[in-house]
Amino acid sequence: MTPPAALPAPRLAGFYFAYYAALGAFLPYWSVYLDARGFDAAAIGALTSLWYATRVVSPSAWSWLAARSARPVRWLRVGCAATLLCFLPLLAPRGFAVTAVAMAAFCFFYNAVMPQFEAITLSHLGARSERYGRIRVWGSIGFVAVVALYGAALDHLAATALPWLMLPLFAGLLAASAVNDYGPAHHAREADDAGDAPGFAARLRRPEVLAFFASMLLLAISFGPYYTFYSIYLEAQGYSGRATGALWACGVAAEIVLFFLAARMFARWHAVTVLRVSLLSAVARWLLTAWFPQLMPVMLLAQLSHALNFAACFAAAIQLLARFFPGRMNGHGQGVFYAVSGVGGTLGALGSGLAWHALGGAQAFMLAAAAAALAAWVAWRGLRPYATPAQSPAPP
Repeated sequence: MTPPAALPAPRLAGFYFAYYAALGAFLPYWSVYLDARGFDAAAIGALTSLWYATRVVSPSAWSWLAARSARPVRWLRVGCAATLLCFLPLLAPRGFAVTAVAMAAFCFFYNAVMPQFEAITLSHLGARSERYGRIRVWGSIGFVAVVALYGAALDHLAATALPWLMLPLFAGLLAASAVNDYGPAHHAREADDAGDAPGFAARLRRPEVLAFFASMLLLAISFGPYYTFYSIYLEAQGYSGRATGALWACGVAAEIVLFFLAARMFARWHAVTVLRVSLLSAVARWLLTAWFPQLMPVMLLAQLSHALNFAACFAAAIQLLARFFPGRMNGHGQGVFYAVSGVGGTLGALGSGLAWHALGGAQAFMLAAAAAALAAWVAWRGLRPYATPAQSPAPP
C-alpha cells in the first residue's frame, strides 16, 4: 500500500493564520475606523453590509473560475493579490462613494479565496480528515492574537491608523498563497450528472430544510449589531481598546475550545438539539449585551457564550447539511448555506445601522435578540431529531 503523502501542515496553517488574522483586525475594529472617519451609523451599516453582500456571490463565482482552469491554484493567488490591491485605496481618507466602491472590491476578493483554500486543504488531507481541526484552529489563533494586539495598539494610536496596521496582514496572506498548492487527492471536477439538479431541488423544498435555512438566515441577521457596532458600543460604555480586544478574544477562545470538543458533544446530543440550544443562547447573549453593557463580568459571560451561538451552531449546521444533502449534493448545500448567511449578514448590517441611528445601541441588540428568538422558534417547530444521529464529522 502506498503511504499517504506528507501533509504540509505548517503551510496550510500559515494561510489560515494570515487570513483570519486580517479578519481579526477587520471585524472588530473597522466600524471604529469608519466612525473615526466621521461616517454616521447608517453609513457604517451600509459599508459593513458590503462584507456580507459579497459573500453571496464571490465564493461560487471564484470556485467556478478555478474549476475551469488548468492551474486552479493561480486563482487563489490572483484573489489574494487582488485583495491587497483593492485594499490600497482605503489607506487614504475617502468619501462615502469611493470608500464603498473600494470596500466592495476588496470584500469580493477577500471572501472569494477561503472556500477555494478549504478545497486545497481537503485535497491534502484525503482520508485524514480528522486532522482538519488542528490545522484550521490556527485561523482562530491568528484572529485572537490580532484582536488582542490591535486592541492594545489602538489605545495609543488613532483609529485612522487601522488600514496601515492591516496592510502587512494582507501582504502575509499573499505570501502564504504563494507557497500552497493542491494536494494529491485533487481531481478535475467532473460535470454534474443530469439527475443531480432535480434531486437537489426536491431536497431543498423539504419543510425541515426550509426551516433550517430560515433559522440560519434569522441568526445571521441577529449577529448584525454585533459584527457592525459591538466595538463602538463598548467604546461608548467607556471600555478601552485593550478591554474591547480582550472581550473579542475571549469569544474566539471559547469557540476554539468548543471546536475541539465537538465530536464528544455530538456523541451525546443530537445536532438538532445542539442547534436549538445554540439559538436560545443567542437570545440570552443579545439581551445581556443590551441590558448590562457596563458590567464587565456580564459582558465576559455573553462573549463566552460565543462557544454555543456560533461554534456549536456552526458544527450542528454542518452535520445537518450532511444529512439534508448527502454525497455530491453537499457542495451545493454548502453553497446555499453560505449564500443564506451572506443575505442574513447583509440585512443584519443594514438593519442594525438604521436601528442604531433611530433607537440606539441597546435597542438594536434587543432587536437582535428578537431575531434570534424567532430563529429558535422556527427550529423548534420545523426541525426534529432523527432516530439515529449522523456520524460526527471532524470538528471544523
